[in-house]
Amino acid sequence: MEIVVEITVLPEGEGLPLPRYMSADAAGCDLLAAVHEEIPLVPGGRTLVSAGFAMALPPGFEAQVRPRSGLALKHGVTLLNSPGTIDADYRGPVSVILVNHGSEPFPIRRGDRIAQMIIAPVARARFEQREELAPTERAGGGFGSTGRGS
Repeated sequence: MEIVVEITVLPEGEGLPLPRYMSADAAGCDLLAAVHEEIPLVPGGRTLVSAGFAMALPPGFEAQVRPRSGLALKHGVTLLNSPGTIDADYRGPVSVILVNHGSEPFPIRRGDRIAQMIIAPVARARFEQREELAPTERAGGGFGSTGRGS
């Protein structure tokens, strides 16, 4: 399935490519750092980085902003508020909250691939109150209840 997502390039994004998929079956498209000067992300530090655009998602869709596995593995850099959700009615700048869980400063440079964005359909729920819920084998078993067998 292919949908059209309208994009407006912001001043800080001028000259950067639009989001794009890096392989034929990639689920996520890359978001690039739209910074003018290098940002040193210190260990334990976090910063908000613009992706350089705003967009209009079609009704019934959302964008999920997720970490890039290579940054997490190699540098300990990931996203806070992950996955971040961008609603179809949001028209502001797309930005990424990066955090450095690594032991070394991480430089964020213009055009660096800093996150990936997934466009996904959204199901809207209608919530109905009930006196009782249908029983299941798991019932109220919570955290870790489906883990190791006995």
